[in-house]
Amino acid sequence: MYPPEMRATRDLMRRRNHLMRKRSELIAHIQNTASQYNLPPFEHRICKKHQRVGLLEHFPDVQVRNSIALDVAMIDHYDELLPKLERHIRACAKAHDLKAFTLLRSIHGADLIIPLIILYEVHDIARFARVQDFLSYCRLVKPTRESAGKIYGHSGRKIGDAHLKWAFGELATTFLRANPRAQQLHERLKKKHGKGKALSVLAAKLARAAYYMLSRQKVFAADKFYKD
Repeated sequence: MYPPEMRATRDLMRRRNHLMRKRSELIAHIQNTASQYNLPPFEHRICKKHQRVGLLEHFPDVQVRNSIALDVAMIDHYDELLPKLERHIRACAKAHDLKAFTLLRSIHGADLIIPLIILYEVHDIARFARVQDFLSYCRLVKPTRESAGKIYGHSGRKIGDAHLKWAFGELATTFLRANPRAQQLHERLKKKHGKGKALSVLAAKLARAAYYMLSRQKVFAADKFYKD
């Protein structure tokens, strides 16, 4: 059962993720508006503030420019609030379970946000008796319907934690960046499972590794990961 303080921080983390999605929607709206009015594409990405200098001048119509100005103002506001919130949650994580937080960060590509999501959504890995139970809870394998030890097909895909599914899916992507061994593994998985499924298989493999890391209190073992 969640300690009340960890549950509250988990909910705060989910709120942060909600706000980050809203920020992404604003950026997408700016990009879609440029496309809608047949304007040339932006020279740079517009995720960071310095990349948005002169952005409004990209839109010649005054009313369109006013609409984009609202988006930019909201993005700037999120950019002021979210880093403060993330620092606060990170400090909470270090107080709640520094060991688990540190272990999760030992995975290549696990930035500060992904370990925080995993930490607070899992809370205590001992809740899961088997790694298969954990993978099912993460929505990375289809949960089965069982009775008297017999399997009667698969239950719904909505069972489990959508936040963990997203975290390990995102981790599978960041894990590949500047990681030649992971990229080679991904190529092997694409040949075996197809391009569409390879990333999902990698996400499940990373979740399996995280389960054993947290259960055994061990850092990420790269050699074993690529060997298995």
